[in-house]
Amino acid sequence: MKVWVKLLIGSIAGIILGNFLPQDNQLVLDALAWLENFALGVGRYAVIPILVFSLTIAIYELRLDGRFWRLVFLSFLLIIGSAVFVIGAGIIVTLLFPPARVPFIFEEQLEVVSLNTADNVLALFPSNMFQILVSDGIYLFPVCVFAFFLGMGLSYDRNYTKPVIALVDSLSRIFYHIASFFSEVLGFIMITLAAYWTVRFKGVVQAEVFRDIIVLLGVFSLILGFVILPMFIRLLKPKTNPWVILYGSLGPAIAAFFSGDINFSLPVLLRHTKENLGARRRSNAVTLSLFATFGRAGSAMVAVIAFIVVTKSKSSLDIPIGVIFSIGLRALAISLFLARHPGDGAYTALAALCLGYGRGFETGYLILKPLAFYLVAVGAFLDVIIASFSTYILARINGFQEGKSVRHFI
Repeated sequence: MKVWVKLLIGSIAGIILGNFLPQDNQLVLDALAWLENFALGVGRYAVIPILVFSLTIAIYELRLDGRFWRLVFLSFLLIIGSAVFVIGAGIIVTLLFPPARVPFIFEEQLEVVSLNTADNVLALFPSNMFQILVSDGIYLFPVCVFAFFLGMGLSYDRNYTKPVIALVDSLSRIFYHIASFFSEVLGFIMITLAAYWTVRFKGVVQAEVFRDIIVLLGVFSLILGFVILPMFIRLLKPKTNPWVILYGSLGPAIAAFFSGDINFSLPVLLRHTKENLGARRRSNAVTLSLFATFGRAGSAMVAVIAFIVVTKSKSSLDIPIGVIFSIGLRALAISLFLARHPGDGAYTALAALCLGYGRGFETGYLILKPLAFYLVAVGAFLDVIIASFSTYILARINGFQEGKSVRHFI
C-alpha cells in the first residue's frame, strides 16, 4: 500500500473517531493532548540522526563537485521568491474577499509569544559542540550548522577522512531506512492526530465566529497548493506533468496538515522527494534543510491573512496600501526566523506581527487562539508543498534528479 494511502486512511479514521468524541470533556482532551505529544515524538524520532549524517555527506559530495554554494544560492532565491509570491497572493485574496469580523476581546497577556531571535543565534554555537546532538529535536538549525562544519571538514585531506566518510555515508543510509520504517507506520499515528484535530475543529465551527476565515484559508490553500503552485513546474524544460509531482508529494502534505509540525513531516518529505520525485540525497538533504529552517512562506501567508482579520475586527477603517505593504515585508522577514517554531509557525508569526505593529494590537492574536491549531495546520501544509516542489525544481535544474515511474511511487 502506498504511504500516502496509509496516511490518508489513518487521517479519515481519525476524523471519524473525532466526530464521536466530546469536545467539552476535559479528560478526553487531556488524553488526546498526551497522545498527540506521543505521536509527534514518534514522527520526530529519527530526524536528528538522518539530518546530521545525510546533510554532512551531501555537503561533502557537493563540495567535491564544486556545486555547494550554487545550490545554496538558488535555494535562497526560491525561498525568497516563493515567500514574496505566496504572501502577496494571500494579501490580495484577503482584500478581495474579506472575512467577517471576529469579536475583539481585550485580554491580559498571560503568555509571551516571540521569535526569541537573540537566543536562537546564541544556540547555534553552544560551549560544547556535541551538545547539539542531544537536543530536544525542536530547533534543527544548530544541527544543520554542525553538519555544515562536519561536511566541510571531511574534504580537507581524503587520506585521513576516507574512513570517516565511509562511516558517515553508511550511517546516513542506515538512519534513512530507520526513518523509512517510521514513515510506514505513521498511518496509525495519524489516527490520533486527526482525531484531536477534529475534536478542536468541531469546537471552533460551532462557535461560528471563525467560519469566514476558516473557509477563506481552506479554499485558498487548496487552490494555491493543488492548482497554482504546481503550474510553476510547467516552466521547466523539458516539460513535466505537474500533477505527477503533486501526487508524489501527497504523503508529506497529509502528515503536515494534521500534525502542523515541520519536523514531524521532514523524514516523510526526505523519503518522498527521493523515491517519488527522484531528487538525489546530495540535493534534497541540503534544500529541505534550508526550507525547513528558512522557507516558511505558507505559515507567513496564513499569519498575514489572520492579522488583516484581527485589524479589521478592531477597526472599521480600511488599511492603507502603504501599511499593507509594510505588513507584507514584515511577514517576509518573520518567515525567515521561524526555525525554532516547527509546530506553531503560523500562530507565532501572527503574534510577532501583532507585537511589532503596536497601536493596541499587541494582544490581538489572542482572539484567534482557539483557531491556532487550524492556522498552524494550513501553514504547515503550504510550507511542505512549497518545499517539495522547490526541491524537485532545484534537483532538476542542477542535474540531481532521476526519472521515476509513477507506478514505483511509495
